[in-house]
Amino acid sequence: MFGRDEIDDTTVAAPPTHVAIIMDGNGRWASKRLMPRFEGHRRGVEALRRTVRAAAELGIRYLTLYSFSSENWSRPRTEVDYLMGLVKRFVRNDLADLHANNVRVRIIGEREGLDAELAELLVEVENLTAANTGLTLVVAFNYGARQEIVAAARRLAQQVAEGTLKPQDITADALAANLHTHDIPDPDLVIRTSGEQRLSNFLLWQAAYAEFVFVPLLWPDFDRRALEAALAEYHARDRRFGGLGEANPPRQANSG
Repeated sequence: MFGRDEIDDTTVAAPPTHVAIIMDGNGRWASKRLMPRFEGHRRGVEALRRTVRAAAELGIRYLTLYSFSSENWSRPRTEVDYLMGLVKRFVRNDLADLHANNVRVRIIGEREGLDAELAELLVEVENLTAANTGLTLVVAFNYGARQEIVAAARRLAQQVAEGTLKPQDITADALAANLHTHDIPDPDLVIRTSGEQRLSNFLLWQAAYAEFVFVPLLWPDFDRRALEAALAEYHARDRRFGGLGEANPPRQANSG
């Protein structure tokens, strides 16, 4: 995955710490080529590999990929089963390479109700790479931002009911500490492929001050050049965070 034969001399200075990507357009990519949707998903995995490699080479510290939303279970059973199989194959085929290249993998999303084999694989990938210090690859799997926020609110409400937390102590930081991403800095840049311009229940809380770049490419066509173009657009923005400039960005989660 991390071979250096495709690297060119193009570099982007001071990349954003955290880039999040909504990988959209696999089905449309296949339909445009009169191929089954399954082939679009398979080619999407190839784009995922290219993007992880490029992010590591460009110095991005955190890369979050929206791989499967909590709403995606409503898709046809055959497609869901194929996607689950793709996830399993990706973990089995790429885990050793990710680990060898010092990539730390974090999975965010709900684990309850997942296939037992898949749930065990997710634990395995996190445990094996936990001590790695290079790129942190965050995979949003069975993830929904509204559900995440509701779960965090319930945990805080439970603490209030138990008398361990006062209602006046419920702050933005307190809620953020109960999200899946409590140990991950907020995204600086959110990219969505396929030309669609919406978040689709992805990192609603965390993306409050993120920059957004919407690219017309369908996800299977996304590559290092497309990532660099999105980073160049990000660098052209003036990030004000509600103030006069980026000298005082909002507090983010611990990036350790």
